[in-house]
Amino acid sequence: MSERKNQHSAGDPRLARLSLNQKTTNRWSVAEAVDGCVRAGIPAIGLWREPVHDAGLERSAKLVRDAGLRVSSLCRGGFLTAADPAERQAALDDNRRAIDEAATLEAPCLVLVVGGLPAGSRDLPGARARVADAVAELAPYAGERGVRLALEPLHPMYCADRAVLSTLSQALDLAEQFPVDLVGVVVDTFHIWWDPTVWAGISRAGRRIASFQVCDFNLPIPADALLARGMMGDGVIEFRPFRVAVDDAGYAGDIEVEIFNADVWAADPDEVVATMIRRYVDLVL
Repeated sequence: MSERKNQHSAGDPRLARLSLNQKTTNRWSVAEAVDGCVRAGIPAIGLWREPVHDAGLERSAKLVRDAGLRVSSLCRGGFLTAADPAERQAALDDNRRAIDEAATLEAPCLVLVVGGLPAGSRDLPGARARVADAVAELAPYAGERGVRLALEPLHPMYCADRAVLSTLSQALDLAEQFPVDLVGVVVDTFHIWWDPTVWAGISRAGRRIASFQVCDFNLPIPADALLARGMMGDGVIEFRPFRVAVDDAGYAGDIEVEIFNADVWAADPDEVVATMIRRYVDLVL
């Protein structure tokens, strides 16, 4: 994946909205990812809680701030479907901690992967109802701290174990029960590219779009389906129509590249970033 020569210099206006989601360069620490963004002229970074914990919350916030970057999102909260009262309370407590972390990092939104079916359960409507109840409990807490909850619908193949919200319309049906500045949605090309109603959903979302993430849908799907994401241009998605659609809907925020892929993670992260920039300019803009 050697495209370093295509890397753009700092200040390139084409990169003004580009954000490196930390998962794309999975082996970089917060400090390394921040430095990588600075070298590449990328103005924003999407952070994950685990590496932030490893680096320290306050230190992570200072690293980003001192580098002149902005945080586009914090991943992730959620997993709100537990039926057991103690497990439900633990999930709510963890999500409150995640909201506090997002506030410290000055992240505009906390991405919520809402959770799948509890072990042994087949009650999909019940799981979705518990997500709605949890969001109702968490949204005021987030609003008091200036953090927006961003509901992320995941591809249906993850419905049982990761997200009982599978379409943008489902996410909007839930989000619209709350003020727009408290609960929004994530438009992630990997998860919703297949949906024939997605264009109407993006238009409907409008100001509800809290995050826009891009990566490709690769075939064949690996044994670990979580790693089916790919670099833009390596799979089946046409990206520019999505970018135009979210722009037309009024979204002017960052565009995150978030990739879970074993080959990408094994490659030189600087080369990955260089390729990412080139593909972003060529295929997304």
